[in-house]
Amino acid sequence: MKLILITSFFSLFALISCTKEVKIDIPGYKKQLVVDGNIETGSPAFVLLSSTNDIYSPTNLDAYLNGFISGATVIVSDGTITDTLIEICSDNLPAGTEEIAAAFFGIPVDQLVNLHLCAYISSQILGEEGKTYSLKIIYEGKEYTAQTTILPPTNLDDSFWKPEPGLPEHGFAWLKLTDSPQSGDSYKWEVKRISDFGFTKPFGPFFNDKFFNGLTFEFAYENPMSFKDPSVPDQYKGYYHLGDTIVMKLSKLGQSEFQFFEKKYNQIYSSGNPFATPVNLPSNVSGGALGIWAGFSPSYDTLICIQ
Repeated sequence: MKLILITSFFSLFALISCTKEVKIDIPGYKKQLVVDGNIETGSPAFVLLSSTNDIYSPTNLDAYLNGFISGATVIVSDGTITDTLIEICSDNLPAGTEEIAAAFFGIPVDQLVNLHLCAYISSQILGEEGKTYSLKIIYEGKEYTAQTTILPPTNLDDSFWKPEPGLPEHGFAWLKLTDSPQSGDSYKWEVKRISDFGFTKPFGPFFNDKFFNGLTFEFAYENPMSFKDPSVPDQYKGYYHLGDTIVMKLSKLGQSEFQFFEKKYNQIYSSGNPFATPVNLPSNVSGGALGIWAGFSPSYDTLICIQ
């Protein structure tokens, strides 16, 4: 028995001691163009261009700012009008637009005007419901293309404010929506205070009709502005206060565009969790670029938070 135990021990030791060198061929870094473009009903086409960064490069503000691209040719067509977009940079902004640009980039005006952040904006084309818009980008001798369509909007049936139990002056905004019978409807939800310039996205701003296709239903959304407002006590963050006036924006978008944004936000919310499922973001831009060219058809509603 002792001989058997000794033999088994050395056999197990030999097995554990056996190692095999595993070589993993990790692809090298390849610089790619990143497109962030959109057009919505009643608004001009708007495109931001940047480049990818090496995963091992610094992740600081300077690296982020240096990633933006200027000097590209960006063209948008609705099938009738073809417009070469105007490049507008933060260090050469038209008078009166400084606050708008600062709100968009989230950078104070006094800092923004000393940076070279460029966007491409149409001067001839405004988004129209039912139209398809083609995008062409020419940069460093390469051409990239994409298409998107502004779909018919879906209007909210009703909106109301309802206080939470035990909190008579604080509650959520509630919406009533009737989804069309057509499967695959996709939406983006945004909100702002009546005095704000830009809209803010809440947690999970993109959703589709997978679980409510063709149904009428009610749903609630939190107050995303409150989380960055230091005047709001922690116990009331996420709520709208009695008397608040808010503007709600529900935008419809295509299925391929929704797939991009859904996966993008899933990655953001995973916060680098090593156990999260890795996903390559789908892109509707051809030619080797990453990113999205998206059409939106918004509908609006104003809600005063009273019972």
